[in-house]
Amino acid sequence: MGAMPKLWTETIEAHRSSVADAIMDKTAELAAAEGLHTLTMARIAEEAGIGRATLYKYFGSVGEILTHWHQRQVSAHLEALEDIRARTPNPLAALEAVLLAYAENARHNHGHALAAQLHATPHMEKAHAHLQRFVADLIQAATKAGELKDGNPPDELARFALAAIAGAGAGGGKPTLKRLVALILRGLGA
Repeated sequence: MGAMPKLWTETIEAHRSSVADAIMDKTAELAAAEGLHTLTMARIAEEAGIGRATLYKYFGSVGEILTHWHQRQVSAHLEALEDIRARTPNPLAALEAVLLAYAENARHNHGHALAAQLHATPHMEKAHAHLQRFVADLIQAATKAGELKDGNPPDELARFALAAIAGAGAGGGKPTLKRLVALILRGLGA
Protein backbone atom coordinates (compact mmCIF):
# COMPACT_ATOMS: atom_id res chain seq x y z
CA MET A 1 0.00 0.00 0.00
CA GLY A 2 1.45 3.38 -1.01
CA ALA A 3 1.41 6.69 0.80
CA MET A 4 -1.55 9.00 0.45
CA PRO A 5 -1.24 11.55 -2.33
CA LYS A 6 0.12 14.94 -1.22
CA LEU A 7 -3.11 16.76 -2.12
CA TRP A 8 -5.13 14.38 0.06
CA THR A 9 -2.70 14.80 2.97
CA GLU A 10 -2.80 18.60 2.64
CA THR A 11 -6.62 18.56 2.47
CA ILE A 12 -6.89 16.45 5.63
CA GLU A 13 -4.38 18.66 7.44
CA ALA A 14 -6.23 21.82 6.38
CA HIS A 15 -9.49 20.32 7.67
CA ARG A 16 -7.92 19.38 11.00
CA SER A 17 -6.44 22.83 11.35
CA SER A 18 -9.79 24.40 10.54
CA VAL A 19 -11.58 22.28 13.15
CA ALA A 20 -8.93 23.05 15.79
CA ASP A 21 -9.19 26.79 15.02
CA ALA A 22 -12.99 26.67 15.32
CA ILE A 23 -12.74 24.86 18.66
CA MET A 24 -10.21 27.37 19.99
CA ASP A 25 -12.22 30.36 18.81
CA LYS A 26 -15.48 29.08 20.28
CA THR A 27 -13.78 28.24 23.60
CA ALA A 28 -12.22 31.70 23.87
CA GLU A 29 -15.55 33.31 23.01
CA LEU A 30 -17.37 31.31 25.69
CA ALA A 31 -14.65 31.89 28.29
CA ALA A 32 -14.66 35.64 27.67
CA ALA A 33 -18.44 35.87 27.82
CA GLU A 34 -19.14 33.53 30.72
CA GLY A 35 -15.88 32.89 32.54
CA LEU A 36 -14.02 29.65 33.07
CA HIS A 37 -15.81 28.33 36.13
CA THR A 38 -18.77 26.80 34.30
CA LEU A 39 -17.10 26.03 30.98
CA THR A 40 -16.97 22.30 30.23
CA MET A 41 -15.72 20.21 27.35
CA ALA A 42 -19.29 19.03 26.74
CA ARG A 43 -20.47 22.64 26.40
CA ILE A 44 -17.62 23.49 24.03
CA ALA A 45 -18.42 20.46 21.84
CA GLU A 46 -22.09 21.41 21.73
CA GLU A 47 -21.40 25.07 20.92
CA ALA A 48 -18.76 24.15 18.31
CA GLY A 49 -21.16 21.70 16.67
CA ILE A 50 -18.98 18.62 17.10
CA GLY A 51 -19.14 15.48 19.20
CA ARG A 52 -17.28 15.21 22.48
CA ALA A 53 -15.19 12.33 21.12
CA THR A 54 -14.06 14.54 18.26
CA LEU A 55 -13.24 17.36 20.67
CA TYR A 56 -11.08 15.03 22.77
CA LYS A 57 -9.18 13.95 19.64
CA TYR A 58 -7.98 17.55 19.39
CA PHE A 59 -7.68 18.71 23.02
CA GLY A 60 -7.69 17.11 26.46
CA SER A 61 -9.07 19.98 28.55
CA VAL A 62 -10.49 23.48 28.51
CA GLY A 63 -7.17 24.79 29.79
CA GLU A 64 -5.30 23.10 26.94
CA ILE A 65 -7.65 24.63 24.37
CA LEU A 66 -7.22 28.10 25.82
CA THR A 67 -3.44 27.74 26.02
CA HIS A 68 -3.26 26.78 22.34
CA TRP A 69 -5.64 29.61 21.43
CA HIS A 70 -3.53 32.10 23.35
CA GLN A 71 -0.30 30.83 21.77
CA ARG A 72 -1.90 31.36 18.35
CA GLN A 73 -2.97 34.89 19.33
CA VAL A 74 0.47 35.80 20.67
CA SER A 75 2.15 34.44 17.53
CA ALA A 76 -0.18 36.52 15.37
CA HIS A 77 0.61 39.65 17.39
CA LEU A 78 4.34 39.06 17.10
CA GLU A 79 4.00 38.49 13.35
CA ALA A 80 2.05 41.74 13.05
CA LEU A 81 4.84 43.60 14.85
CA GLU A 82 7.41 42.01 12.54
CA ASP A 83 5.30 43.12 9.56
CA ILE A 84 5.23 46.70 10.86
CA ARG A 85 9.01 46.69 11.13
CA ALA A 86 9.36 45.28 7.62
CA ARG A 87 7.09 47.97 6.14
CA THR A 88 8.83 50.85 7.93
CA PRO A 89 12.34 51.44 6.54
CA ASN A 90 13.35 54.19 9.00
CA PRO A 91 14.59 52.53 12.24
CA LEU A 92 13.18 55.13 14.66
CA ALA A 93 9.83 55.26 12.85
CA ALA A 94 9.72 51.44 12.93
CA LEU A 95 10.44 51.45 16.68
CA GLU A 96 7.72 54.04 17.26
CA ALA A 97 5.17 52.14 15.15
CA VAL A 98 5.98 48.83 16.87
CA LEU A 99 5.73 50.34 20.37
CA LEU A 100 2.42 52.00 19.49
CA ALA A 101 0.98 48.76 18.08
CA TYR A 102 2.17 46.86 21.15
CA ALA A 103 0.65 49.48 23.47
CA GLU A 104 -2.68 49.31 21.62
CA ASN A 105 -2.71 45.53 21.93
CA ALA A 106 -1.71 45.63 25.60
CA ARG A 107 -4.47 48.16 26.31
CA HIS A 108 -7.10 45.77 24.93
CA ASN A 109 -5.95 42.97 27.22
CA HIS A 110 -5.72 44.87 30.51
CA GLY A 111 -8.37 44.27 33.10
CA HIS A 112 -9.74 41.12 31.51
CA ALA A 113 -9.55 38.19 33.94
CA LEU A 114 -9.07 35.63 31.15
CA ALA A 115 -6.16 37.62 29.69
CA ALA A 116 -4.52 37.88 33.09
CA GLN A 117 -4.84 34.14 33.59
CA LEU A 118 -3.45 33.33 30.15
CA HIS A 119 -0.57 35.78 30.50
CA ALA A 120 0.58 33.85 33.57
CA THR A 121 1.14 30.66 31.55
CA PRO A 122 4.66 29.37 30.76
CA HIS A 123 4.50 30.04 27.00
CA MET A 124 4.38 33.77 27.71
CA GLU A 125 7.95 33.75 29.03
CA LYS A 126 9.28 32.70 25.63
CA ALA A 127 7.02 35.15 23.80
CA HIS A 128 8.04 38.04 26.05
CA ALA A 129 11.74 37.19 25.62
CA HIS A 130 11.21 37.20 21.85
CA LEU A 131 9.44 40.57 22.05
CA GLN A 132 12.20 42.04 24.20
CA ARG A 133 14.91 40.89 21.74
CA PHE A 134 12.85 42.25 18.87
CA VAL A 135 12.51 45.69 20.51
CA ALA A 136 16.19 45.66 21.51
CA ASP A 137 17.13 45.02 17.85
CA LEU A 138 14.98 47.98 16.79
CA ILE A 139 16.64 50.17 19.41
CA GLN A 140 20.06 49.04 18.27
CA ALA A 141 19.20 49.82 14.63
CA ALA A 142 17.92 53.29 15.55
CA THR A 143 21.07 53.92 17.61
CA LYS A 144 23.33 52.84 14.73
CA ALA A 145 21.37 55.17 12.43
CA GLY A 146 22.07 58.04 14.84
CA GLU A 147 18.38 58.46 15.71
CA LEU A 148 18.84 57.49 19.36
CA LYS A 149 21.68 58.53 21.68
CA ASP A 150 24.14 55.75 22.30
CA GLY A 151 24.14 55.11 26.01
CA ASN A 152 22.55 52.18 27.76
CA PRO A 153 22.55 48.62 26.39
CA PRO A 154 19.62 47.95 23.99
CA ASP A 155 18.35 45.07 26.18
CA GLU A 156 17.96 47.41 29.16
CA LEU A 157 16.25 50.03 27.02
CA ALA A 158 13.87 47.41 25.61
CA ARG A 159 12.95 46.29 29.14
CA PHE A 160 12.33 49.94 30.05
CA ALA A 161 10.09 50.55 27.03
CA LEU A 162 8.03 47.39 27.53
CA ALA A 163 7.71 47.97 31.29
CA ALA A 164 6.53 51.54 30.68
CA ILE A 165 3.82 50.27 28.35
CA ALA A 166 2.79 47.52 30.77
CA GLY A 167 2.75 49.98 33.67
CA ALA A 168 0.57 52.48 31.81
CA GLY A 169 -2.51 50.30 32.16
CA ALA A 170 -5.69 50.52 30.13
CA GLY A 171 -6.49 54.20 30.54
CA GLY A 172 -6.95 56.53 27.60
CA GLY A 173 -7.30 56.08 23.90
CA LYS A 174 -4.93 56.32 20.95
CA PRO A 175 -3.86 59.94 21.66
CA THR A 176 -2.83 58.89 25.19
CA LEU A 177 -0.88 55.95 23.80
CA LYS A 178 0.86 58.20 21.26
CA ARG A 179 1.94 60.52 24.07
CA LEU A 180 3.17 57.52 26.07
CA VAL A 181 5.23 56.22 23.14
CA ALA A 182 6.65 59.72 22.52
CA LEU A 183 7.66 59.90 26.19
CA ILE A 184 9.26 56.44 25.97
CA LEU A 185 11.19 57.46 22.85
CA ARG A 186 12.50 60.57 24.65
CA GLY A 187 13.54 58.30 27.52
CA LEU A 188 15.39 56.12 25.01
CA GLY A 189 17.29 59.16 23.75
CA ALA A 190 15.34 60.24 20.68
